[in-house]
Amino acid sequence: MEEQIQAIKQRFGIIGQSQGLMRALSTAMRVAGTDLSVIIYGESGVGKEVFSKIIHNLSPRKHNGFIAINCGAIPEGTINSELFGHEKGAFTGASGERKGYFETYDGGTIFLDEIGEMPLDTQAFLLRVLESGEFIRVGSSKIQHTDVRIIAATNVDLQEKIQKGKFREDLFYRLNTVPIHVPPLRERTEDIYILFRKFARDFAENYRNEPIRLTEDGRQLLESYSWPGNIRELKNVTEQLSIMSEKPLLDAQSMIRCVPQLGQRHLPMIPHQSEDGGGISMQEREILYQLLFDMKKDLNDLKSVVSELILNNDLRLQNPGQLLGLGEGDKRSSSPVDSRSFGRGGEHPTEVDRSDLPILLREEEEEDYSESEIVEENLSLEANEKDLIVKALRKHDGRRKEAAEDLGISERTLYRKIKQYQL
Repeated sequence: MEEQIQAIKQRFGIIGQSQGLMRALSTAMRVAGTDLSVIIYGESGVGKEVFSKIIHNLSPRKHNGFIAINCGAIPEGTINSELFGHEKGAFTGASGERKGYFETYDGGTIFLDEIGEMPLDTQAFLLRVLESGEFIRVGSSKIQHTDVRIIAATNVDLQEKIQKGKFREDLFYRLNTVPIHVPPLRERTEDIYILFRKFARDFAENYRNEPIRLTEDGRQLLESYSWPGNIRELKNVTEQLSIMSEKPLLDAQSMIRCVPQLGQRHLPMIPHQSEDGGGISMQEREILYQLLFDMKKDLNDLKSVVSELILNNDLRLQNPGQLLGLGEGDKRSSSPVDSRSFGRGGEHPTEVDRSDLPILLREEEEEDYSESEIVEENLSLEANEKDLIVKALRKHDGRRKEAAEDLGISERTLYRKIKQYQL
């Protein structure tokens, strides 16, 4: 199977070794020899049409026709005519009969991209084709038959469309016999630089230039970007860098000067509630996970710096047992911990995990701390009210109207309080 996948990748120009990509290719190869309906899931720009061509060219229908149709690009009023054909005079402008795609590509394969954008009435006609192979031209009453294989693709959540009443549930289950998930580029980090080199080399060959290369920090910048436009965006960025760069070797700063979007951090937005009361989407959840991983890395870097402070500045931990998270029964929590505990000269260094180093105090400054004095808070309503009025007047430079609005009282009440407290 591995050799067959490599042969398919070379034949169709697919580049990458990520597990998600290999899994999708393996599924496409296994289902190609059948007539089962397939839905290809993936974001815009991941190459869903390439997978539909792989399925068609490896199937017994490979010698018959193949056509890719973008359901979102055909107007709602004409999509039935495009797919199923029409009779002469069926509508204004129908000067003659016309064969639709299901009739023209009988025996072949039809790839319906953006299936989620198909109108509901067209979905009903498509369901009949899938179940019985029957269809009727627009303006005709004659039933015709066709033998086509349907491969659908979508970049939206069809289950959510079903809940909103915008996609037929019976059609979904009829199409979703074998789902294929094509991973986005941000989940194929190991493939990003390989694709970049391929696009850079192709561009250089077309325009007889030297292909651009990246330094280590440039490569890290390329791999850390989220690539919302996926492979299509990566190709465009590579061509931009090839044109705009002044030298063939680019670092991170040079890349950001040429393509500023590479320096942008795509932080997650506040999750919104969907119309049906659902939570955040899978894409938003992935962004949140990535942010948490980045924060964890920054925290580990900070702990490493604190560890160096202990070793280099003769610092000591305060309440070592509690701060290091040791239990009451742990003997280490009862012993003092200072820089010597990290092996700077002691014969029996205390084993402390450097990743959990806490707040530090210098030994010479520790004696300066004394027990804090507890000051009783003034709970007088009158005193606190007076204090708030004074703060509000200072905040608004004596403008009583604005101060009254800030305090949530009327201007007349504020005048009376000022007179009462002799402010």
